[in-house]
Amino acid sequence: MNIPNQITISRILLIPIFMAFMLIDFGWGEISLLGTTLPVAHLIGALIFIFASATDWVDGYYARKYNLVTTFGKFLDPLADKLLVSAALIILVELGFAPAWVVIVIISREFAVTGLRLVLAGEGEVVAAGNLGKIKTVTQLIAIISLLLYNMVFALVGIPFGEIMLYIALLFTVWSGWDYFYANRKGLMTSK
Repeated sequence: MNIPNQITISRILLIPIFMAFMLIDFGWGEISLLGTTLPVAHLIGALIFIFASATDWVDGYYARKYNLVTTFGKFLDPLADKLLVSAALIILVELGFAPAWVVIVIISREFAVTGLRLVLAGEGEVVAAGNLGKIKTVTQLIAIISLLLYNMVFALVGIPFGEIMLYIALLFTVWSGWDYFYANRKGLMTSK
């Protein structure tokens, strides 16, 4: 159990804490910041999500720099990412900040690409994350963070930045999913 894997596990353990702050009414009141007012618990939840998201970069950097990449880490890291993002997206639906159909499409794509990777891994092929997949991840995180923070800053000028970013994330989610399947169609069709 090396340090990058411990960081990844800590990201998974932060998910229920993040969910609690976003879904339980602690009665701590509200705070007004940079053009928006949000419950104090939601601000704390958003900060936990930001911290947990940042640990993804930290564990990956640390694992590569010190040659601590493990099979367990290769399995656990993307799982932790998908669990965190899925939890946040479902919470955004619960709060009325994201349409359910958009979240269903995004989560379905994650299941589909994970399934593709599993099928191809069984055939000895590795599907690495491409540039579109990385852009998809970044746009999803920007959208989620903006929505969790109630469009902070952008609310000052009346721009629904989080909503706009959610649809941009949807575009890259669908596009990158199609790209994964198209690029790996031969391996998928010839798999046993």
